[in-house]
Amino acid sequence: MLDTAAMAPRRRATYSTVLALAACITLAVALLVRMPLLADESGDYKIFLQLWYWHIVSHGGFDALAEPSFSDYNVPYLYLLAALTYLPMSSLVGIKSVSMLSDLALAYYTFRTVSLFRSTHRWAAFGAAAVVLFLPTVVTNSAWWGQCDGIYTAFLVGGIYYVLRHRPWWACTFFGIALAFKFQAVFLFPFLLVLVLVGRVPWRCLLAIPGVYLALDVPALLIGADPGRLLTVYARQTDTYRLLTMNAPSLYQFVSVPGNTDPVRRAGVLVAGVLVSLLMGLAVWSLRRGRRGAPGSGLRVPELTDTRIVLLATCSAILVPFLLPSMHERYFYPADVLTVMAAFQRPRRLWYLPVLVQIASFGSYMYCVSPQVGPYVSMPALGVLMLFALIAVVRTTVHEFRHESEAPTVPGQAAPDSGAAEPART
Repeated sequence: MLDTAAMAPRRRATYSTVLALAACITLAVALLVRMPLLADESGDYKIFLQLWYWHIVSHGGFDALAEPSFSDYNVPYLYLLAALTYLPMSSLVGIKSVSMLSDLALAYYTFRTVSLFRSTHRWAAFGAAAVVLFLPTVVTNSAWWGQCDGIYTAFLVGGIYYVLRHRPWWACTFFGIALAFKFQAVFLFPFLLVLVLVGRVPWRCLLAIPGVYLALDVPALLIGADPGRLLTVYARQTDTYRLLTMNAPSLYQFVSVPGNTDPVRRAGVLVAGVLVSLLMGLAVWSLRRGRRGAPGSGLRVPELTDTRIVLLATCSAILVPFLLPSMHERYFYPADVLTVMAAFQRPRRLWYLPVLVQIASFGSYMYCVSPQVGPYVSMPALGVLMLFALIAVVRTTVHEFRHESEAPTVPGQAAPDSGAAEPART
């Protein structure tokens, strides 16, 4: 027995060493996979990113941000572009390197988040991170496109991680940073509202979101940027595109309107708001009803377990861009990642979910990535796949809420997957 106790630290050390070695090998392979794409110049790079970079160079580096109207992005991303101008590397490699570093941050927080699931082993968390690192959309988004969707999504996943750790201030801080990088972070805000309404996240913690957003504007303000322009950057973005869909596998693959699309777009936003509010309201109602009926009822009190939190976040990440008009193909990027986490949490029920979402999401990328293949891709078919994925995750989420609330409680036994019974892990 003493020998076994003495060997335990050695086993843990060996385990950590093997895990670290596996991580290093995985990162090396991930870099090798991305290397052939680094020399490609995407349309977005030629039309937008490259021009922004050289505008910053020609206007004195960070001093160029005194008038950030040359770009339609918020200033946190422009800070990164400005920093690149001081480094000895080409604009193409620098921009893509920033995006690829965000892939690593995304994989890291995927690992940390899945590690908190009771039903998964640490190697399963490593597997989830590796899957995310090699997703076709993740690889293409950073190494070919040079886009920054990985940056804001990494902060969204980090926010979910801190929700699971019962650290609401840190969670809202991360959500605020995500919003400062891209407006599409709002796709998870219905999920955040549920957390607030059921008391998992106190109302006062929401102050961290605008607080962080405004704090990240301060460097640009000190340089001389116009406050009004900084605060309205996202309002201007929403008026840029008038098409019902920008190659997104969404509901609007089945809607065609000749001429002015503004009335349909406004109606679509309204319908999306109503449906999302209805589904999230049902989740809140289910939790509150269970709490009222719990005493003496013999039923478990519905709690926001780890599983429910991840499933609600996944629902929000798919549902919102699927229902909203004028969505781009890249706007399902958070769903690409969260569906992997959901599948590792409920593998028997959702093993196919990330497959559906990845086919639909990456299929829509083909219009930009491969002009030869793009015309042969059926966008309505991809929309159907995304709809099937949405139905699957909604059904599983409903099952999770009904299953535990209707199961009898065994006296003295905690409900499975309850975050309250286990101390927070670091």
